[in-house]
Amino acid sequence: MAATYQVKLIDKRELARETFGFYFEKPEGFHYKSGQTLRLTLLNPPETDEQGNTRIFTIASAPYEKNILTASRLRDTAFKRVLKSLPLNSKVEIRGPYGDFLLHQETAKPAVFLAGGIGITPFRSMLVQNLEEKLPYSFFLFYSNRKPEDAAFLEEFHLLKNQIKKFTFIPIMTTVDGHLNGDMIKKHLGDLTSAVYYVVGPPAMVSGMREVLQSLAVPSDQIKIEEFEGYSLKPAPH
Repeated sequence: MAATYQVKLIDKRELARETFGFYFEKPEGFHYKSGQTLRLTLLNPPETDEQGNTRIFTIASAPYEKNILTASRLRDTAFKRVLKSLPLNSKVEIRGPYGDFLLHQETAKPAVFLAGGIGITPFRSMLVQNLEEKLPYSFFLFYSNRKPEDAAFLEEFHLLKNQIKKFTFIPIMTTVDGHLNGDMIKKHLGDLTSAVYYVVGPPAMVSGMREVLQSLAVPSDQIKIEEFEGYSLKPAPH
């Protein structure tokens, strides 16, 4: 059963246009794997609405890092307004970790990350953790945004491609490059059916990528889908 903790907000930073990162202290005993999520609850917020005071966030920090990082596109809801204005050292409640959207164990199989917008968060965790562990994966990250200013962690990924031996980074700006498609994927991968594909983003992007991968004859058991919580509210796990 997941445990509950009260933790302090250590820092908050603008990661991209209308996107902020929130850094919380990591409580003793909170252990997670890259790709997992947590449930975050605001304590006594000054405003609320029908969506409530709890959201699910994918953990963007790597397990070895000192603090817990979550990232959010700041839409106009009571929860997001309160979170953005939260003073440093304020406490929130977290519960977790949850989820099995995890990196596959067979390091000989390439990992292909297909991310849209703030759906990038689990892949930031996986790549930074691998920089620490130096496991022999081949990584391909296709990261789709409208413009560079909308892309969280963009500069960090450009640095990581020089630090991780087998990492190919393909940023896609839809206003210039068009939408991520099968031809883009085929351009960078040799054997399309040998990799494991991970898809996170808004529902339309996730649905589209599923169809693209199926058209490329990728086996269904090599496609991992996560509809990002920032785009779709789901019941919080207990």
